[in-house]
Amino acid sequence: MGTLTSVAFAAAINIRFGSFNCNLREKIKTPLPKITTSLRERYYFSCTEEYHRFRFVKCLGNDQNGNGGKNGDTSSSVFNTASRDEKDEADEKSNISSNEFGSDKSRSVSPRPSPIDPTYSSFQIDSFKLMELLGPERVDPVDVKLIKNNIFGYSTFWVTKEEPFGDLGEGILFFGNLRGKREDVFAKLQRKLAELAGDKYNLFMIEEPNSEGPDPRGGARVSFGLLRKEVSEPGPTTLWQYVIAFILFLLTIGSSVELGIASQINRLPPQVVKYFTDPNAVEPPDMELLYPFVDSALPLAYGVLGILLFHELGHFLAAVPKKVKLSIPYFIPNITLGSFGAITQFKSILPDRSTKVDISLAGPFAGAALSVSMFAVGLFLSTLPDAASDLVQVPSMLFQGSLLLGLISRATLGYAALHAATVSIHPLVIAGWCGLTTTAFNMLPVGCLDGGRAVQGAFGKNALATFGLSTYVMLGLRVLGGPLALPWGFYVLICQRTPEKPCLNDVTEVGTWRKALVATAIILVVLTLLPVWDELAEEVGIGLITTF
Repeated sequence: MGTLTSVAFAAAINIRFGSFNCNLREKIKTPLPKITTSLRERYYFSCTEEYHRFRFVKCLGNDQNGNGGKNGDTSSSVFNTASRDEKDEADEKSNISSNEFGSDKSRSVSPRPSPIDPTYSSFQIDSFKLMELLGPERVDPVDVKLIKNNIFGYSTFWVTKEEPFGDLGEGILFFGNLRGKREDVFAKLQRKLAELAGDKYNLFMIEEPNSEGPDPRGGARVSFGLLRKEVSEPGPTTLWQYVIAFILFLLTIGSSVELGIASQINRLPPQVVKYFTDPNAVEPPDMELLYPFVDSALPLAYGVLGILLFHELGHFLAAVPKKVKLSIPYFIPNITLGSFGAITQFKSILPDRSTKVDISLAGPFAGAALSVSMFAVGLFLSTLPDAASDLVQVPSMLFQGSLLLGLISRATLGYAALHAATVSIHPLVIAGWCGLTTTAFNMLPVGCLDGGRAVQGAFGKNALATFGLSTYVMLGLRVLGGPLALPWGFYVLICQRTPEKPCLNDVTEVGTWRKALVATAIILVVLTLLPVWDELAEEVGIGLITTF
């Protein structure tokens, strides 16, 4: 990281990019760009706290014609390396023992190269430097050299070049040639890094960006990214996050109770029915009118909340054996379904893609299992004459909201029951229906939803981008989700659109059965959220449909 002194000093520097000379004794702390077609290479000076002197790294200038000092042109400035003493000091730095590796005393204070253009003013340069100070801490260049010399090699991974890595370029990405089985090489590199640097850094194995071809050994070419541990790992849950999660949970309880009251629409007073059925109704009815229906609404509310909690329990039970930490769930209330589910964040870096798939699928599968049980039991109770007093009347048009669930209900309850204005069903049917719909929404392959994480882990980030675009299009056209498509689409765009961060081993693919499981789940999601079109509804007898 830079210092405030270097930021203030940068404002006083007048940088000329025509013909200039580089004096090694000039105490310049602002990185200067190399005037070539490549903007990635910079030259700069770095100062170590141990030696209190400037060390030359790389310096190259152009003449006024932009020739970069070819053919010994005296108008250009080509600079040699530092003095012998400075070379010896740099060599001595590379031989630091592992005990001194993590010490802050031996850490160099090297400014991050900034994209400083000749047209930028001193104020703009100061702004760049301030942004660097406020950004995440960069990997120590001295440590990078030490890691490159002592961890990588001809028997594991031969490094050919380096580039910035991370969201803000705070890390280093090593490009090169793999010299063994990628899983074995990665395990060896991790072990060496731990012996050399302790827990100071995290090493990532990812697919090489913009690779020109596959690895000669088979599979995609790989690169290794290095980030500081405190930068790459998620931060702890704060007190305010706990408060927000608690408030959202209380609101979800209220929306679940409201759903239970709305399910008794055939018993409610007219002014209450108008509030639930009239889209133009804004003012809620007198709350005293709802009190008599709260007790009968609680079973349905318990069912909806139970499915949500069972869903989150599935995530946590799958994460414990993998030693992955999860955040507290942030429930999203919704009066139509009781809840849109919950946002649960990873508080640990996932070790591999298989772990990402397992944890992502565990929650929806647990919630779906309980929802299917409630839905099936509710349909069975709806056919029993003894349970007639517990049934509620709902419009038959509601069964057109899901192709899969609508056809199952039609097969169970019969043509006469569904081909009517209203249908008598047990409240467990509503709880199971809402639970399965919420689970299906959360399994859509987009962003940080459970389905997006599962698809990213099983098929890769490129596949997630394709699936995500298709999902947004179908939600926008209401092909999936019916009237809930737009509210859900806005929720995803605001809260869950960003893909999950890569795993430590983001290259090794998952097994075939995991891919098949994810693909099967996506198919069931589409069938659940696909509405029953009018022609089919008329043919099978779901609702009173008149086609012209």
